[in-house]
Amino acid sequence: MREGGRHLGLDVGDRRIGVALSDETATLASPLATLTRTGGRRDAAAVAELARRHQVAAVVVGLPLNMDGTRGPQAAKVEAFAEALRRRLEVPVVALDERLTTVEAEERLRQAGRGWRERRQAIDQAAAVVILQEYLDRRSAPVAARRP
Repeated sequence: MREGGRHLGLDVGDRRIGVALSDETATLASPLATLTRTGGRRDAAAVAELARRHQVAAVVVGLPLNMDGTRGPQAAKVEAFAEALRRRLEVPVVALDERLTTVEAEERLRQAGRGWRERRQAIDQAAAVVILQEYLDRRSAPVAARRP
């Protein structure tokens, strides 16, 4: 059974944070914003404010694992950011393996006919949409059909 309520999806990079938001039924993810990084605490505060403003039930953070599934330096940075969010929010902050989401987002934008400059401007939000949509789809799938 699917829990309702909006969910926020994040693609956290060193320079920008792509943000996606689900609909009220937690079925469909859409792009919301791209935040320019200004510093750890300020970035966490900005995301926490978005989460409160949209009254989200959970925040999904893309975790950039290495292709072999191990955690590298970027994953450690994202985990620290997720922990900072947990301290600021009263809703779950969930990490989701985001391997290849940027590649998928880039391909979706290319298929939509977006030029290079448009793709560059939209890629962070598009990656956040892929992360959030994957999480929403996994939650709604029958238990037997879920990937490990």
